[in-house]
Amino acid sequence: MTDLDSQTPVAIRAVTKRNGKSFTLLGVSTLIIGLMLFLFSKSLLGLGMVCFIFGIIFTVLGVAKLWQPEVSIELRQQGLVYHHHRGTIYLEWANIQRVDVPRSIQALDSHELPYIGVKLKQLSPLIDDIPPRLATGLLSEQRPLLMSSLTLDGELADLERYLNSEFSPLTLEERQYHGVQAMFTRRCQQLNAQLGYHVYIPIDCLDREPRQFLSLLREYKQHALATKDNT
Repeated sequence: MTDLDSQTPVAIRAVTKRNGKSFTLLGVSTLIIGLMLFLFSKSLLGLGMVCFIFGIIFTVLGVAKLWQPEVSIELRQQGLVYHHHRGTIYLEWANIQRVDVPRSIQALDSHELPYIGVKLKQLSPLIDDIPPRLATGLLSEQRPLLMSSLTLDGELADLERYLNSEFSPLTLEERQYHGVQAMFTRRCQQLNAQLGYHVYIPIDCLDREPRQFLSLLREYKQHALATKDNT
């Protein structure tokens, strides 16, 4: 019996999570070597500086890797779960309309963006459920994505209008949202209008090629919904 037949949850572990301990250990060791050279050998001051700089770089990279969740994405019987170091997003299969790699269009050319895009049927379940800390983090992380999606199409007026209304209250599906919830709602709507998706999962959260992950996700979703209908 396959995982899809039994609907065993599938855990996706980010490739970028790997070697976190090794990077951290290498960074700390290099920092110590650099400090030793600073203190005990004036003739090797330049080498000590190089070791110190690389030590900082490797330590920061290692700590960043260790900070990431052990499991970045889960496919469950009820839906898709995206784990971010600031919190978790849960999306029910029945509320997911489409998943794909978003494309940015410039003139007659287009290129794929390094994200998995998820278009929702209703946005309010996500807004009601998302932790404020995660919403704030995604607002910051997605700003370059938002600006590039607008400026690549030359829609600077749309960008200006969006930025001017970013902090305003918003009514969605007969519910009014304020503060971070309103800002994140507006961001999801704007990205959906420009790129066609509400939620964006970076591809560095995956443990396989984006197309392979999309194939697995679609098959899992289809099987989960079919199983639900038959119960």
